[in-house]
Amino acid sequence: MKIAVIGAGYAGMAAAVELAAAGRQVEVFEASRVLGGRARAAKIEGFSVDNGQHILIGAYAETLRLMRAVGADPDQLLRRTPLRFEFPGEFLMSAPRLPAPLHTAFALLLARGLGWREKWRAIRLMQDLKAKGYRIEPDTTVSAWLDANETPSRQRQLLWEPLCVAALNTPAERASAQVLANVLRDSLGGRRAASDLLLPQVDLTALFPEPAAQFVAERGGAVHSGRRVGSIRREGEAWRIDDAGPFAQVVLAVAPYHLGGLMPELAARVAHFDWEPIVTSYFSYPEWVRLRQPMLGVDAGLAQWLFDRGALCGQCGLIAAVISARGRHLDLPVQELERRIHREIARLVPDLPEPLNVQTITEKRATFACVPNLQRPSARTEMPGLWLAGDYVAGDYPATLEGAVRSGVAAARQILAASPGN
Repeated sequence: MKIAVIGAGYAGMAAAVELAAAGRQVEVFEASRVLGGRARAAKIEGFSVDNGQHILIGAYAETLRLMRAVGADPDQLLRRTPLRFEFPGEFLMSAPRLPAPLHTAFALLLARGLGWREKWRAIRLMQDLKAKGYRIEPDTTVSAWLDANETPSRQRQLLWEPLCVAALNTPAERASAQVLANVLRDSLGGRRAASDLLLPQVDLTALFPEPAAQFVAERGGAVHSGRRVGSIRREGEAWRIDDAGPFAQVVLAVAPYHLGGLMPELAARVAHFDWEPIVTSYFSYPEWVRLRQPMLGVDAGLAQWLFDRGALCGQCGLIAAVISARGRHLDLPVQELERRIHREIARLVPDLPEPLNVQTITEKRATFACVPNLQRPSARTEMPGLWLAGDYVAGDYPATLEGAVRSGVAAARQILAASPGN
């Protein structure tokens, strides 16, 4: 019998690819006409952009594996550069091409903007974390963890706090230190290539969901875009999705706040979750405008990171400004926010003209708030043949593309293990 996946984001398509690769017939149902879920393509002024600018890192092993499996070559679609954390005029940390763990030690030792004492303190912090197996017990906030390690304020401001927000989309005073430690374990604490930045050179729909859909179709499955699911019901030993089915198994790979609308019995699993936004403003300038690096941080600004879409995607003159998590920017009218970010870009680009066009995309519930000791649901539900997949499902990672992909793969593998003959 067939297997249904509801939701064609990164989690849903990862599950569908894993199942199709194992010879299972899969049907995917997606309400939007654009694949990718909360990491999808959007159109502005003739440009194909993303509803939120995302980056990957070399540690995203499952995402890279599945991209290769569906014919989406990471070497062609992602710009790989050694870790570079830069706030112009304030801080620069760049990982040299040395074997692990020397690449991390030298990145910190050679960092500009920190004194020698602060550099050694940062190295000792990483060494202590490694000695403890990257376990922080009991889990606490990132701010409390930094307090306990007497981390200097400038090191916090320029290194750990921006890293926390970038990785967990949750401010340090609320974010889980344990989940940050998991990310540090696999990136700065991993092999040298694991800390590389992987910057998409195509939109997020083309990066994986579209090639994944083709992969599924070539193996006898189907991906139905623009198909909103109205009902899921159990009939005998199988499931019906609206008028489609029967399906032996169903993977719910929708945003967690949509669970209750499809299956009211599951709403309680995420009732305690809180949400964090991501704001992305796209500034269209004359084609000659560019940043000196494809990705730059903004120190003490409203914007946190700037991306040169010309350098990444050939969209010359287009600058993406990203603000992760909640903050004072949410209290500003959009036009005022855009004006202030333009002034921040002007600090980095001499003789910057006024933008030709600006468009701001706000995902109010972009990710779950990754707080300490958050109880995240497992992939298996109490209902036979019904599974969950999504970046919020129990796992080591925060709400990232890799977290979503891992959850989809995990759900698919549990299905295969539970029903090897179907």
